[in-house]
Amino acid sequence: MFERTALPDGPRVISSRLTGARSVSLAAYVLAGSRLESAKTAGAAHFMEHITFKGTAAFPTTRAVSEAIEGVGGSFNAATDRESTIYWVRVPRRQVARGMEVLGELICRPNLRTEEIEAERSVIVEEIRSYLDDPGEHVHNLFDLAMFGDTPLGREIAGSVTSVLALPEENLRSFWSEGYRPGNVVVSAAGDIEHDEVVQLAQRAFGAGPSSSLRFDPAPPLPAGERVLVARRDTTQTQICLGIPGLPRDDPGAWTLEVLNAILGDGMSSRLFQSVREDRGLAYDVSSYVVDFADAGALVVSAGVDPGRTRPAVRAILDEFVRLRDEIVPADELARSKAYLAGRLELRMEETRHLASWFGGQEALHNRVLTLDQALAELKAVTAEGIRSLAERLVRDEALRMSAVVPRRRGRGLETMLRLSA
Repeated sequence: MFERTALPDGPRVISSRLTGARSVSLAAYVLAGSRLESAKTAGAAHFMEHITFKGTAAFPTTRAVSEAIEGVGGSFNAATDRESTIYWVRVPRRQVARGMEVLGELICRPNLRTEEIEAERSVIVEEIRSYLDDPGEHVHNLFDLAMFGDTPLGREIAGSVTSVLALPEENLRSFWSEGYRPGNVVVSAAGDIEHDEVVQLAQRAFGAGPSSSLRFDPAPPLPAGERVLVARRDTTQTQICLGIPGLPRDDPGAWTLEVLNAILGDGMSSRLFQSVREDRGLAYDVSSYVVDFADAGALVVSAGVDPGRTRPAVRAILDEFVRLRDEIVPADELARSKAYLAGRLELRMEETRHLASWFGGQEALHNRVLTLDQALAELKAVTAEGIRSLAERLVRDEALRMSAVVPRRRGRGLETMLRLSA
C-alpha cells in the first residue's frame, strides 16, 4: 500500500497510490514541535508555524500563499504538536506540483520578516486568550499540566501571553534554522500518483540539508503535576478532565489501549456514553481519548456537567475505570469495539487526506509503518485478558489526575472525589 524513499540529506518520502482519486493530499511533517522548547521559549514552535504563512521567497505575501492553493480549488493548513509540526495541502491531481511547491516554500524558504513577526505576536496572543475564554478548551490544557507538570509536555503548545510577547526574534530564527531542515522532514502523498513523481517533486521543492541535532528531554515520571487543578470562570457548566498515565506511542500494549479506550469512551456505544449520558443523564457530552508521545502517554476522559451534579458524574466515570480493571470485557462487547475501530480505519483509507496522514504520521513518529491489513491484524489480536491486565497496571488511585473549569464560588472538595473506591 505504500512506497518509501529516503533522499540523501533531504526529506523522507512516503506515498500511497489511490487509483481513480481526483485529489492528491500532501502532508509534510517537520520533526520540531513544542517539546523542544524551554520555559523561556514556550510558544516558539507554534509561532513558527504562524509566521511561515506570512510569505516566502516565491510567494511573498499571505495573499500570494493563499491564492497559490485556493486559486486552484485546493485547501491547506498547518498544526503544531508536541513532537512535530504538520503542514498539509489537498489539490486536484493536475495541481500536485503546485501543492508540493507551496509546502517546500513554507518550510524551507519563509521570509521571516521582522515587521511580520512583531505584528503576529498580537494575533497569537488573541488565539491564546480565546483558549482561556473557552472552558471546554482550557480544561484540557489544565489537565496536561496536572498530568505532565510544568514541562514541555504539560505547557500550552501556543505558549502563554507573557512568553509570546517576550519571545526574542532570534529564538524564532534559530528554531527555524535548526528544526526546519529538509533532512528533518517527512513528506507523505496519497492519490492517483506514482511514487517516483512524488520523489522528484519533493526533491525539487525541499532540496537538501542535514537533519537536526535537536533532541527533547525525557518525559518526567508520571503523573508529574498537582492531583487536581481548578480554574473558575463565568460559566453555567463544570468542565472536567479526569485521567491516568497511559503508554508510550510504540509500546507493545498500544493497540490494547486503543481497544480499551473504544470500550471506555470512544463513540456513542461506549460505556461512558451509555452510563453517564444515556442511563443517568449526567452529561450531554462525555468521551475518552488516548494521548501518546515517544516516551509517555495518558488516557483521558472529558465531560461537561451540571455544577450541582459534579460528584455523581466523577463517581460514574471512576466506576467505569474500576470495571475495566476488575472485570473481563464480555466477548460481544469486545467484538463490537474492535469492529468499530477496524471499520473506521477502513473507511478513512478511502480519503486521500487521511491516507496521507496515516502513512506520514507513522513514518515520522513511529518505529515502523503498518499497512491497513497489518493494523487490522493488530486489532484482531487484542484480547479481553490483555485489556484487563493493562487496566490493572494503569488504573491506580495514586495515578489519577483531574482538572476542572467551574463557575465562580464552585469547585470545592474536588480532590475528595478523586478516589477509585466509592
